[in-house]
Amino acid sequence: MTRAASSLSGDEVAALMDELSDISFDQKEVAPPSKVSQMRDVEPYRLGQRKDRPAAHLVYLERMNERLARRLRDVIEPIAQTRARVEANPLETRRFDEWQRNQADYMSLSLFRVRPAKGMMMMVMEPGFVTNMVDAFYGGTGSGLATKSVEFTPSEQRLLKRIVAGIVDVLTKSWDETYPLEFELSTHETNAAFVNMVRSDEAVVVQSFTIKPGLAKSTRIEILYPLAMLQPIEDEIAARAQAGPSADDGDWQDKLFSALENVSLPVRSVLARPEITVAQLLALKPGDVIPITLSQTVPLLVGNRRFAEGTIGEQDGRAAMMIDTINKESLR
Repeated sequence: MTRAASSLSGDEVAALMDELSDISFDQKEVAPPSKVSQMRDVEPYRLGQRKDRPAAHLVYLERMNERLARRLRDVIEPIAQTRARVEANPLETRRFDEWQRNQADYMSLSLFRVRPAKGMMMMVMEPGFVTNMVDAFYGGTGSGLATKSVEFTPSEQRLLKRIVAGIVDVLTKSWDETYPLEFELSTHETNAAFVNMVRSDEAVVVQSFTIKPGLAKSTRIEILYPLAMLQPIEDEIAARAQAGPSADDGDWQDKLFSALENVSLPVRSVLARPEITVAQLLALKPGDVIPITLSQTVPLLVGNRRFAEGTIGEQDGRAAMMIDTINKESLR
């Protein structure tokens, strides 16, 4: 009987057993990661759900920052009794609970309902800033060294309302240029943990400004918007910003007319237009005289258009032209 081709000889079996004897069974085999461990690293996603967009996409709000900074100076300087430097900081998008954890125990937190958008706006100020502004307003130095950890005094409350009202007025004017919003005061808090602006896991857009009145210590004013409130109107605001100022924007028209009034135009006058032949032109030499006939009136040309007519005379030893008639329709 012949041996099957698939069977092993004695020598082959012995060699295989030698190789198996070299393997250590004390080492545990590293198992590949299970499907459960792999799925822990997978972030669930719902189709059609909008992810929180970074603040960099809120271009219109970034552009508004510089205008707000300039206008905030007009609110702070009359109270601080000195020049103030206001700088706009880059926008931030953060979870609301993360923002709450980074706040001090005592702050000035003013909450406003935003119409017609559905949501809230919050204005945040350091209480020491309010105390120093009261000191400066009543003739003190407003050095910026004061701190605050107790309730506001009546004087501080009155000045705080004035500052908040001034900032709200600036916000309203700035938003009117893109998407008109109204801000209605809802409540005032001093502890960020008690603020119910949005859910703790929702994102907020932080619009902040660094303010330094005179030689005082700088402070920070923050304005918070829910990202979910801004997203529905974002496309419309972007469309309005691209369209530019409306035709009935009086302030924009005044600025345009003022700029046009400073545009320089070339103005000239032609005293005569004699005609000579080519032969006479080629034969001209120094000392030759070309006779001309002056008319009673000469034109005043703007570009190639006849804008006015006048007569030639003399004033203060110089040749001059007195305007007799004007044709403004020629410039249209």
